[in-house]
Amino acid sequence: MSEITSPPRDPKADRGFFGQPVALANLFGVEMWERFSFYGMQGILIYYLYYSVADGGLGISQAAATSIVGAYGGTVYLSTILGGWIADRILGSERTLFYSAVLVMCGHIALAVIPGLAGVGVGLIAIAVGSGGLKANATSLVGDLYAENDDRRDAGFSIFYMGINLGALVGPLLTGWAQKEWGFHVGFALAAIGMALGLIQYTLGRKRLAGIGERPLNPMPHAQRLRYAALGAVAILGILVLCLIGLITTDNLSDVVVGLTIVASITYFLVILTSKKITSTERSRVIAFIPMFLASAAFWSLFQQQFTVVAIYSDKRLDRNLFGWDFPASWVQSINPVFIIIFAGVFAAIWTKLGPRQPSSPLKFAAGTIIMGLAFLAFLPFAGGGPNSTPLLGLMFILLLFTFAELFLSPVGLSLSTKLAPKAFHTQMVALFFLSVALGSSMAGTMAKYYNENDEVPYFTWVGAASIAVGVVMILLSPWISRMMRGVH
Repeated sequence: MSEITSPPRDPKADRGFFGQPVALANLFGVEMWERFSFYGMQGILIYYLYYSVADGGLGISQAAATSIVGAYGGTVYLSTILGGWIADRILGSERTLFYSAVLVMCGHIALAVIPGLAGVGVGLIAIAVGSGGLKANATSLVGDLYAENDDRRDAGFSIFYMGINLGALVGPLLTGWAQKEWGFHVGFALAAIGMALGLIQYTLGRKRLAGIGERPLNPMPHAQRLRYAALGAVAILGILVLCLIGLITTDNLSDVVVGLTIVASITYFLVILTSKKITSTERSRVIAFIPMFLASAAFWSLFQQQFTVVAIYSDKRLDRNLFGWDFPASWVQSINPVFIIIFAGVFAAIWTKLGPRQPSSPLKFAAGTIIMGLAFLAFLPFAGGGPNSTPLLGLMFILLLFTFAELFLSPVGLSLSTKLAPKAFHTQMVALFFLSVALGSSMAGTMAKYYNENDEVPYFTWVGAASIAVGVVMILLSPWISRMMRGVH
């Protein structure tokens, strides 16, 4: 790496990107293209798995397909912990982000060129690990661009998150169109090209980061690296053996990830709560986070069904006729990002206007899970219909409810994890929030196996009612949770 200098500490010194540091453009670009490739690929993935060979797919069962998609989604968020650890202990945030982006591109190439389940296995593992590493470090690097008292920070993150939603919006549109016209492998290749464009622009502008995230914050001694590498190799070998002897299959893959995530979550909570480095106030706040962790996992287990049940529903139930042309089912995945772009600012303005009168964090979590449950109950008027029986406006309304639920819970959860975190475990609490997303994402695959397109009413009723019940419990617990948060709102 060429010689680099320290970043300017004067907030006024670097305003080359819409009044923000020039390096923000670099991070904005690589994250936008990564989300383009991520959501573009995921928009067509489940169809590639369960479509017949004659239609260009692999022809596996619908239940196995949802299990694979759920396991993949969970592994992405599990990998944020690995990506953060590698950055802190070995490579630093900047190099971890770069190598993660390379791994993502290689994963999409594998999906595009390697036939059958072999391509799915190699591709999804590479993309999941790479996306987790990129997600963990891109946000960290954006924060490092600003001095502690720089009042541009919130605006900078708003611009950065706009890039995320632009990629999520455009990705499914282009890959879905390519898949419809030329087949799945062209769609996957387009995702690879998108990630390659992100890498090129990032590489050309790496020098703009000027040493930010260059070194690990807590470097591991070289003598220990071989030991950890050996442990990693043993873990990978053990997983391969379990696959070969049939204990891990495509049908139970999401169940395995659910189990691993539960073990990791319990371990994390125990390590923090039993530590002698935290005060009684900090311990109380961590305990308060437990019911919100569970509510978050419940929310994501429904929300992430956009890529399982909602994707299948869009393929088999939705009237996708647009002026005489049937648009790709994957285009439905772009509806939520449109709503996020429209309403994220509205929600932020509402919370700012309300100030201290806004609902507490536990009540926002309750609202998110209740609205998510109502979204699933909103499927009931259309349940049991045949092909093309659900109007596009009906599904758009349901996805609008998805969006409102997300805006009540997702940004609040990430913010709350930092506010409730003990000083000695600041990063680990953020990791715990991502573990709730990992648990919910993998559960979305497990739950979707019980979805039966020929008998939809029980599924939508029970899933929707369960989420509402979680929200009601959160309302009842909110006074206790607020007391346990010890002054945090």
